[in-house]
Amino acid sequence: MNKNNLLKFIQKYSLGGLIESVAWNAEGKQLSVRFISDDKTLLGEVDFNAFTSKPFNVGIYTTSLLKNMIGVLDNDIALKVDKAGDKAVTLKLSSDDTETSYQLADLGVIPPVPDLKALPEFGIEIDMTSQMVDKFIKAKGALSDVDTFTVYTEGGDLKMAIGYSSISTNRVTFTAQKDFTGDVKPISFSSKYLKEILTANKEATSAKLLVSTKGLAHIQFIIDDFVCKYYLVEVQLSA
Repeated sequence: MNKNNLLKFIQKYSLGGLIESVAWNAEGKQLSVRFISDDKTLLGEVDFNAFTSKPFNVGIYTTSLLKNMIGVLDNDIALKVDKAGDKAVTLKLSSDDTETSYQLADLGVIPPVPDLKALPEFGIEIDMTSQMVDKFIKAKGALSDVDTFTVYTEGGDLKMAIGYSSISTNRVTFTAQKDFTGDVKPISFSSKYLKEILTANKEATSAKLLVSTKGLAHIQFIIDDFVCKYYLVEVQLSA
Protein backbone atom coordinates (compact mmCIF):
# COMPACT_ATOMS: atom_id res chain seq x y z
CA MET A 1 0.00 0.00 0.00
CA ASN A 2 1.13 3.55 -0.69
CA LYS A 3 2.19 5.23 2.57
CA ASN A 4 0.81 8.61 1.56
CA ASN A 5 -2.66 7.15 0.97
CA LEU A 6 -2.67 5.61 4.44
CA LEU A 7 -1.57 8.92 5.97
CA LYS A 8 -4.28 10.75 4.00
CA PHE A 9 -6.85 8.29 5.31
CA ILE A 10 -5.73 9.05 8.87
CA GLN A 11 -5.61 12.79 8.24
CA LYS A 12 -9.18 12.90 6.97
CA TYR A 13 -10.65 11.34 10.12
CA SER A 14 -8.20 12.36 12.85
CA LEU A 15 -8.63 16.05 11.94
CA GLY A 16 -5.39 17.41 13.32
CA GLY A 17 -5.43 15.06 16.31
CA LEU A 18 -9.00 15.82 17.43
CA ILE A 19 -10.11 12.20 16.86
CA GLU A 20 -7.99 9.44 18.39
CA SER A 21 -9.97 6.25 19.08
CA VAL A 22 -11.67 4.52 16.15
CA ALA A 23 -12.30 1.15 14.54
CA TRP A 24 -10.75 0.41 11.14
CA ASN A 25 -12.82 -1.90 8.98
CA ALA A 26 -11.45 -3.54 5.82
CA GLU A 27 -13.75 -5.37 3.44
CA GLY A 28 -13.35 -5.94 -0.28
CA LYS A 29 -11.35 -3.02 -1.67
CA GLN A 30 -12.51 -0.58 1.01
CA LEU A 31 -10.88 0.61 4.20
CA SER A 32 -13.41 2.57 6.26
CA VAL A 33 -13.72 4.30 9.59
CA ARG A 34 -16.61 5.92 11.46
CA PHE A 35 -15.92 8.35 14.27
CA ILE A 36 -17.43 10.69 16.85
CA SER A 37 -15.88 13.53 18.83
CA ASP A 38 -15.66 13.46 22.62
CA ASP A 39 -18.31 16.18 22.90
CA LYS A 40 -20.63 14.33 20.47
CA THR A 41 -21.01 17.38 18.17
CA LEU A 42 -19.07 15.84 15.26
CA LEU A 43 -19.74 12.54 13.53
CA GLY A 44 -18.27 11.26 10.32
CA GLU A 45 -17.04 8.48 8.11
CA VAL A 46 -14.12 8.15 5.72
CA ASP A 47 -13.82 5.47 3.04
CA PHE A 48 -10.70 4.65 1.02
CA ASN A 49 -11.79 2.64 -2.00
CA ALA A 50 -8.48 1.34 -3.36
CA PHE A 51 -7.40 -0.86 -0.45
CA THR A 52 -6.12 -4.41 -0.75
CA SER A 53 -6.14 -6.60 2.33
CA LYS A 54 -7.79 -9.53 4.00
CA PRO A 55 -10.96 -8.44 5.85
CA PHE A 56 -10.48 -7.11 9.36
CA ASN A 57 -12.16 -4.94 12.00
CA VAL A 58 -9.67 -3.60 14.52
CA GLY A 59 -9.52 -1.03 17.31
CA ILE A 60 -7.09 1.90 17.01
CA TYR A 61 -6.94 3.59 20.41
CA THR A 62 -4.26 6.25 19.79
CA THR A 63 -4.30 7.29 16.15
CA SER A 64 -1.56 9.91 16.66
CA LEU A 65 0.88 7.22 17.81
CA LEU A 66 0.08 4.99 14.85
CA LYS A 67 0.53 7.94 12.48
CA ASN A 68 3.97 8.67 13.94
CA MET A 69 4.98 5.02 13.58
CA ILE A 70 3.88 4.97 9.93
CA GLY A 71 6.12 8.00 9.39
CA VAL A 72 9.17 5.81 10.04
CA LEU A 73 8.40 3.61 7.02
CA ASP A 74 9.25 4.00 3.34
CA ASN A 75 6.62 4.71 0.70
CA ASP A 76 5.56 1.13 -0.14
CA ILE A 77 3.95 -0.49 2.91
CA ALA A 78 2.79 -4.05 3.61
CA LEU A 79 0.03 -4.38 6.21
CA LYS A 80 -0.88 -7.44 8.29
CA VAL A 81 -3.09 -8.09 11.32
CA ASP A 82 -1.77 -10.65 13.81
CA LYS A 83 -4.29 -12.55 15.91
CA ALA A 84 -4.28 -14.53 19.13
CA GLY A 85 -7.02 -17.03 18.44
CA ASP A 86 -9.90 -14.99 17.01
CA LYS A 87 -8.75 -11.73 18.59
CA ALA A 88 -6.78 -9.16 16.58
CA VAL A 89 -3.85 -8.06 18.75
CA THR A 90 -1.21 -6.39 16.55
CA LEU A 91 -1.18 -4.31 13.38
CA LYS A 92 2.13 -4.90 11.60
CA LEU A 93 3.28 -2.44 8.96
CA SER A 94 6.52 -2.98 7.10
CA SER A 95 8.61 -1.57 4.27
CA ASP A 96 11.93 -2.94 3.01
CA ASP A 97 13.99 -3.63 6.15
CA THR A 98 11.75 -1.85 8.68
CA GLU A 99 8.73 -3.22 10.56
CA THR A 100 6.45 -1.54 13.08
CA SER A 101 4.13 -3.36 15.49
CA TYR A 102 1.15 -1.38 16.79
CA GLN A 103 -0.84 -2.94 19.64
CA LEU A 104 -4.55 -2.99 18.83
CA ALA A 105 -7.30 -2.05 21.27
CA ASP A 106 -10.33 -4.09 22.21
CA LEU A 107 -13.27 -2.86 20.14
CA GLY A 108 -15.24 -2.51 23.38
CA VAL A 109 -13.18 0.56 24.40
CA ILE A 110 -13.74 2.39 21.09
CA PRO A 111 -16.52 5.03 21.32
CA PRO A 112 -19.65 3.75 19.54
CA VAL A 113 -20.87 5.87 16.65
CA PRO A 114 -24.67 6.16 16.32
CA ASP A 115 -26.32 5.69 12.94
CA LEU A 116 -27.89 8.78 11.42
CA LYS A 117 -30.97 7.03 10.09
CA ALA A 118 -33.42 9.89 9.61
CA LEU A 119 -31.57 12.92 8.30
CA PRO A 120 -33.49 16.21 8.30
CA GLU A 121 -34.05 18.29 5.22
CA PHE A 122 -31.04 20.47 4.47
CA GLY A 123 -32.68 23.67 3.26
CA ILE A 124 -29.53 25.84 3.33
CA GLU A 125 -26.67 25.30 0.89
CA ILE A 126 -23.36 27.17 1.07
CA ASP A 127 -20.79 26.82 -1.71
CA MET A 128 -17.42 26.13 -0.08
CA THR A 129 -15.18 27.19 -2.94
CA SER A 130 -11.41 27.09 -2.51
CA GLN A 131 -11.52 30.85 -1.89
CA MET A 132 -14.21 30.46 0.78
CA VAL A 133 -12.24 27.65 2.41
CA ASP A 134 -9.09 29.77 2.56
CA LYS A 135 -11.01 32.71 4.05
CA PHE A 136 -12.68 30.52 6.69
CA ILE A 137 -9.39 28.92 7.75
CA LYS A 138 -7.69 32.33 8.00
CA ALA A 139 -10.63 33.80 9.91
CA LYS A 140 -10.62 30.94 12.40
CA GLY A 141 -6.86 31.40 12.80
CA ALA A 142 -7.39 35.10 13.52
CA LEU A 143 -10.15 34.31 16.05
CA SER A 144 -8.51 31.20 17.50
CA ASP A 145 -10.39 31.44 20.81
CA VAL A 146 -13.83 31.55 19.15
CA ASP A 147 -15.52 28.16 19.29
CA THR A 148 -18.42 28.60 16.86
CA PHE A 149 -19.51 29.73 13.44
CA THR A 150 -23.09 30.84 12.88
CA VAL A 151 -25.37 30.77 9.84
CA TYR A 152 -28.23 33.31 9.65
CA THR A 153 -29.99 35.75 7.36
CA GLU A 154 -29.60 39.51 7.55
CA GLY A 155 -30.84 42.14 5.13
CA GLY A 156 -32.04 39.47 2.72
CA ASP A 157 -28.60 37.81 2.49
CA LEU A 158 -27.37 34.52 3.95
CA LYS A 159 -24.49 35.18 6.32
CA MET A 160 -21.85 32.97 7.89
CA ALA A 161 -19.94 34.44 10.83
CA ILE A 162 -17.17 33.34 13.16
CA GLY A 163 -17.71 35.05 16.52
CA TYR A 164 -21.42 35.85 16.09
CA SER A 165 -23.31 37.06 19.13
CA SER A 166 -26.39 39.12 19.92
CA ILE A 167 -24.02 41.65 21.49
CA SER A 168 -21.02 43.45 20.03
CA THR A 169 -18.08 41.04 19.57
CA ASN A 170 -14.92 40.46 17.56
CA ARG A 171 -16.15 38.57 14.50
CA VAL A 172 -15.54 37.83 10.83
CA THR A 173 -18.65 37.69 8.65
CA PHE A 174 -18.98 36.27 5.14
CA THR A 175 -21.88 36.77 2.76
CA ALA A 176 -22.60 33.19 1.73
CA GLN A 177 -25.47 34.00 -0.63
CA LYS A 178 -27.03 37.27 -1.72
CA ASP A 179 -30.82 37.61 -2.05
CA PHE A 180 -31.47 34.45 -0.06
CA THR A 181 -35.06 33.24 -0.06
CA GLY A 182 -36.30 32.62 3.47
CA ASP A 183 -35.54 33.63 7.02
CA VAL A 184 -32.86 31.72 8.96
CA LYS A 185 -32.56 32.32 12.68
CA PRO A 186 -28.95 32.10 13.95
CA ILE A 187 -27.78 28.49 14.17
CA SER A 188 -24.27 27.66 15.37
CA PHE A 189 -21.75 24.83 14.97
CA SER A 190 -18.15 24.16 15.98
CA SER A 191 -15.73 26.38 14.05
CA LYS A 192 -12.80 24.28 15.28
CA TYR A 193 -14.17 21.11 13.72
CA LEU A 194 -15.11 22.78 10.44
CA LYS A 195 -11.66 24.34 10.15
CA GLU A 196 -9.98 20.96 10.62
CA ILE A 197 -12.40 19.28 8.17
CA LEU A 198 -11.62 21.90 5.52
CA THR A 199 -7.88 21.67 6.19
CA ALA A 200 -7.88 17.86 5.92
CA ASN A 201 -9.63 18.06 2.54
CA LYS A 202 -7.97 21.17 1.15
CA GLU A 203 -7.12 19.51 -2.16
CA ALA A 204 -10.84 19.53 -3.02
CA THR A 205 -11.73 22.24 -5.53
CA SER A 206 -15.20 22.76 -4.07
CA ALA A 207 -17.81 21.33 -1.71
CA LYS A 208 -21.21 22.28 -0.34
CA LEU A 209 -21.96 22.88 3.31
CA LEU A 210 -25.57 21.83 3.88
CA VAL A 211 -27.38 23.17 6.93
CA SER A 212 -30.69 22.13 8.46
CA THR A 213 -32.60 24.43 10.80
CA LYS A 214 -33.26 21.25 12.82
CA GLY A 215 -29.68 21.54 14.12
CA LEU A 216 -27.46 19.55 11.78
CA ALA A 217 -24.87 20.51 9.15
CA HIS A 218 -23.30 18.19 6.59
CA ILE A 219 -20.32 18.43 4.24
CA GLN A 220 -18.98 15.74 1.92
CA PHE A 221 -15.83 15.41 -0.17
CA ILE A 222 -15.07 12.95 -2.96
CA ILE A 223 -11.35 13.17 -3.74
CA ASP A 224 -9.71 10.49 -5.89
CA ASP A 225 -10.35 7.21 -4.02
CA PHE A 226 -11.56 8.90 -0.82
CA VAL A 227 -15.17 9.58 0.19
CA CYS A 228 -15.42 11.69 3.34
CA LYS A 229 -18.68 12.61 5.10
CA TYR A 230 -18.92 14.86 8.14
CA TYR A 231 -21.89 15.89 10.29
CA LEU A 232 -21.87 18.79 12.75
CA VAL A 233 -24.44 18.98 15.54
CA GLU A 234 -25.73 22.38 16.63
CA VAL A 235 -24.03 23.95 19.65
CA GLN A 236 -25.48 26.65 21.85
CA LEU A 237 -23.79 30.04 21.97
CA SER A 238 -22.40 31.12 25.31
CA ALA A 239 -24.45 33.78 26.99
